[in-house]
Amino acid sequence: MPQKHQNEPSSTSYLKYHNLEDMLKVIVYAAQSPIGLTPMLYHINHNNRDVLFIESGALNSVIHYITQNEKPRNKFIELKRLTGEFTFVDNIGSDTQSLYVPILELEKCSFNFPL
Repeated sequence: MPQKHQNEPSSTSYLKYHNLEDMLKVIVYAAQSPIGLTPMLYHINHNNRDVLFIESGALNSVIHYITQNEKPRNKFIELKRLTGEFTFVDNIGSDTQSLYVPILELEKCSFNFPL
């Protein structure tokens, strides 16, 4: 794969959100799409900042992200499909109207978040 020069435009777009609720709406929308794919939610400590992000996009990557004050304490987010309300939980529950989104811990990634 050829290396990208600094002055070339990136094929990755970054969308920074003000809060987690707005970013999770991307997951609800994607899960209701005809394809029905649910993006994965990742956590990484990047430049001493706790970042939660999802990646989407078919041809070019789109990174949806927020910075948090601390690492998530739970392993999943219970996300209500109809309202978009969410809570952090430790296990997958039995509510059929909810998506249970795992928070995947990354040690490294190739993204350089514009914080």
